[in-house]
Amino acid sequence: MKVLIAGGGVGGLTLALMLKRRGIEAEIFEQASEIRELGVGINTLPHAIRELAALDLLPALDRVAIRTRELVYMNRFGQEIWREPRGVDAGFEVPQFSIHRGRLQSVIHRAVAAELGESRIHAGCRLGSFTQDEAGVRAFFFDRDGRHVKTAMGDVLIGADGIHSVIRSTLFPDEGPPAWNGIMLWRGATDWPVFMDGRSMIIAGGMDAKAVLYPIAEGSRETTRLTNWAIAVKLGDGSLPPPRREDWSRRGRLEDLMPHVQKFRVNEVDVKALITATPEFWEYPMCDRDPLPRWTHGRVTLLGDAAHPMYPVGSNGASQAILDARCLADLLVSADHPQAALASYEQERLPATAQIVRMNRKGGPEGVIDAVERLAPEGFRNIDDVLDFEQRKAIVRGYASAAGFTQEKVNAARPGAPKAA
Repeated sequence: MKVLIAGGGVGGLTLALMLKRRGIEAEIFEQASEIRELGVGINTLPHAIRELAALDLLPALDRVAIRTRELVYMNRFGQEIWREPRGVDAGFEVPQFSIHRGRLQSVIHRAVAAELGESRIHAGCRLGSFTQDEAGVRAFFFDRDGRHVKTAMGDVLIGADGIHSVIRSTLFPDEGPPAWNGIMLWRGATDWPVFMDGRSMIIAGGMDAKAVLYPIAEGSRETTRLTNWAIAVKLGDGSLPPPRREDWSRRGRLEDLMPHVQKFRVNEVDVKALITATPEFWEYPMCDRDPLPRWTHGRVTLLGDAAHPMYPVGSNGASQAILDARCLADLLVSADHPQAALASYEQERLPATAQIVRMNRKGGPEGVIDAVERLAPEGFRNIDDVLDFEQRKAIVRGYASAAGFTQEKVNAARPGAPKAA
């Protein structure tokens, strides 16, 4: 069997490595001219790290990331709403990592290059079209100038090509652009003095206005960390289309952002000073897409953001792509026919991810902040007078259960599960 993968991001690279470990040939086609360390910070949860640890990537991740110890939810005044341990400190067998997205991608890329060989990774290859029949799939790739550069044959074609997926738009030509909820997201990272214990994550504020702060790597000195920050502010009601695709990931401007930063008071971090000290940062519209009725069309299916783009709440986007890869790799190696494997993969993963997409629209586990802010918009004296412990726990833990990363589920024995490190 041979698998063609369109997209060299976290999901596509993980799938290629998992297929290699199972004896299945794979080739990756990435539209960018090279696979580079782009993006800013993300969190990767234990249920996904378990899969990467089974690929022997835990030591490499430890060298470039922070093992998250705790997560604190606050309102925009810095009053604590919920606090919980994370990763191994919460009893998981593997950590939660706060990491630069590009460095996560780079760790997996290096492993793929070492095991599959660089010749199996084709940069500068944008999928233009594909055909399929009983014999397999034929995919046609082009460069940035529209010149045909490669034709590839395989048994299946996997669309891991992101929220603007060419394969998804080919399968669903009438879907239209991603849906924007009216929230603009500014994100950056810079070397900054350690706050709390250097392994803590803070989320202050709900879906209307939110500040997210956490370290993603060691700093230039022992007393600093590479600190990721994000500010999300609702600018519209979601009735307008998102900004042009060309305006995604554009450089942010302090004059646009700073009026919103005044809304936050976080005692542990001087948010205004942190942002002002960041040399450059980026602006993104917070977008997703409605869950699809199906992903699989014969020998072609979708994975990761191409299949289920979701709002960046709950630390789940990259994690779900990794889980997709594990599920698909297992089914491809065990099924009698590749098309049966793709159908089973869709049956298992589509409903689960569709539920997460919908839950993230309501704030995911961070919805506990929104619930408190609705009841006490100007703050509180005692959080239990606003929303008691069991009510707050139900919101946070209910999401964790639905998304598949409770301690019991993650630590459950299964083939290839890593042990505590």
